[in-house]
Amino acid sequence: MATTRVTAAYGSWPSPVDAALAAAHDGRPDHLGAVGDELWWTAPRPAEGGRRALVRRRADGTEESALPAPWNVRSRVIEYGGQPWAAAERPDGGPLVVFCHFPDQRLYVHEPDAAPGTGPRPLTPVSATGGGLRWADPVVHLDRGEVWCVLEEFTGPAPTDVRRVLAAVPLDGSAAEDRTAVRELSDGRHRFVTGPRLSPDGRRAAWIAWDHPRMPWDGTEVLLSEVGPDGTFRDARTVAGGPAESIPQVDWDAAGRLLFVSDRTGWWNLYRAAVEADGGLGAPAALCPRSEEFGGPLWTVGSRWFTPLESGLIAVVHGGGTTALGILDPGRGTLADAAGPWTAWSPTLAAHGTRVAGIAAGPRGSAELVELDTRTGRARVIGAGHTDAVDPALYAEPRLRTFTGPGGREIHAKIHPPHHPGFTAPEGELPPYVIWAHGGPTGRSPLALDLEITYFTSRGIGVADVDYGGSTGYGREYRERLREQWGVVDVEDCAAVAAALAAEGTADPARLAVRGGSAGGWTTAASLVATDVYACGTIIYPVLDLRGWATDETHDFESRYLDGLIGPIDEVPARYKERSPIEHIDRITAPFLLLQGLDDVICPPAQAERFLARMAGRGIPHAYVAFEGEGHGFRRADTMVRALEAELSLYTRVFGLARTDVPELEYRT
Repeated sequence: MATTRVTAAYGSWPSPVDAALAAAHDGRPDHLGAVGDELWWTAPRPAEGGRRALVRRRADGTEESALPAPWNVRSRVIEYGGQPWAAAERPDGGPLVVFCHFPDQRLYVHEPDAAPGTGPRPLTPVSATGGGLRWADPVVHLDRGEVWCVLEEFTGPAPTDVRRVLAAVPLDGSAAEDRTAVRELSDGRHRFVTGPRLSPDGRRAAWIAWDHPRMPWDGTEVLLSEVGPDGTFRDARTVAGGPAESIPQVDWDAAGRLLFVSDRTGWWNLYRAAVEADGGLGAPAALCPRSEEFGGPLWTVGSRWFTPLESGLIAVVHGGGTTALGILDPGRGTLADAAGPWTAWSPTLAAHGTRVAGIAAGPRGSAELVELDTRTGRARVIGAGHTDAVDPALYAEPRLRTFTGPGGREIHAKIHPPHHPGFTAPEGELPPYVIWAHGGPTGRSPLALDLEITYFTSRGIGVADVDYGGSTGYGREYRERLREQWGVVDVEDCAAVAAALAAEGTADPARLAVRGGSAGGWTTAASLVATDVYACGTIIYPVLDLRGWATDETHDFESRYLDGLIGPIDEVPARYKERSPIEHIDRITAPFLLLQGLDDVICPPAQAERFLARMAGRGIPHAYVAFEGEGHGFRRADTMVRALEAELSLYTRVFGLARTDVPELEYRT
């Protein structure tokens, strides 16, 4: 890297971080689990059609694929999926793994150490009804000859013709062609469930459930059931939670006490309660009461923010704008965090003996497998280790900032300034900035290295990642700011950050853009309608038509989400029209790029196509790039390359950047 810095305009700097490099490093390991002395997880493979591979780390530290291509370990339960695999050590040696294969959503069983040529065998049948049969959050019970999991079963052609129950699937393959051989464990009284957690003595099972119109961050219930000798669930009852209390995880400690995360105080904290003789729950005790989060939004079934250790200690992921891995001693009430550069821990933990493993990233490192030894307090990378694909001097140093929004409210953001060790801008020039609106909207932006961000910052374009009102990580009150205010608070908060950056001389007020995917795509489109802050926007697989989305244009999980974000449609129908970007095309005066997956069932292409039809002939330059075979969230390397280059092409045109290394977009007017 050059030591003498060349003076060149912001946005014109050459960078070795090209779109192909960013795409190759997209995604993160997930769904971590311990199998004896081994650790297993799923890993992204953008160059292999976007499949998720199942990786095993043997006790000697070597990593290998547990399943060759094209096996794709990914569940479609509630469309966002969840824990897609489980494994157990067989008494005669070697692991037995059960996993969900994405293309057909069947459960398969595999013994990777068996004789060569022995491949996965199906455990569940295919159903031609609606979205078929789907499975998530499995637990293998070898002693019972079953795997217990969540079954999502479609009963008709509509996305809301669906039921979810806890189910036991025989490991002998007898249900592979026979749905009746699947044993249902719960009674189906609740619309949504997580997988059952069996108590140490095998006598009780606990799980989480909720119903429309609530989302799991609004209110959930913990159900507790007796488990009979024959494996049947009896006398299930609600023992914690409710319509206004969100419990995203439940488990057991070694003494048979129930552990759960609840936001009953306004923060997701960890609680413990004894199960009484009559099956009820004793008074829950807060194990580490703090004004910070020990949990998060349950977007995927089986997320784990805590895991109990055999010693009685509990590993926890906790924090606010950033997260840490801590070891909680419930007896003393002490919490000790793992030392290291990691600031973004995923809700997936695995305990094995005195060690706990998690997946974490930091500002200068991508997500990797980290192990903490609770005896020594030492944390080290043991798998999927980050390697610098380029000189780390190219990484921008993000800054955690708090801005002031309308009414004096706080807005949290992560600012990534333009940065290149070989270039500087002419004196007096202000850089262009792109405001990033995350998805969800009940989500957050992690403080972690993202080569997509580096793609822009290393070219001289700043990025402001905004945790607008409604984001998680800052308590229930902060996320409740978006209740019935979607399209208002999120738009105002992003605009307030953009305006503040311009007012303080950090960003060029004439070269501001907004971009986001999914709910962030909505915020982007709504921003172009409601404000004149931005010179352009990048809208990625968005919600654009609230009335369509609230009726039959999305999946079951989020089909009543707008009851909270906008208000019940039968009570405030005018608000659905008033807020929808598609109803106010005439207010859009800035160019935009629209990116859409044609297989998206969450934010379907029909909305994008109606939006574009109404834009036709208005004279506003806009481009549309659609991708076959892509759903909600781009996973294929070639898609991500095309999308990233198209976004830079938009900014090159609108900001007047001196670049010749990006393909020209085909604009409509």
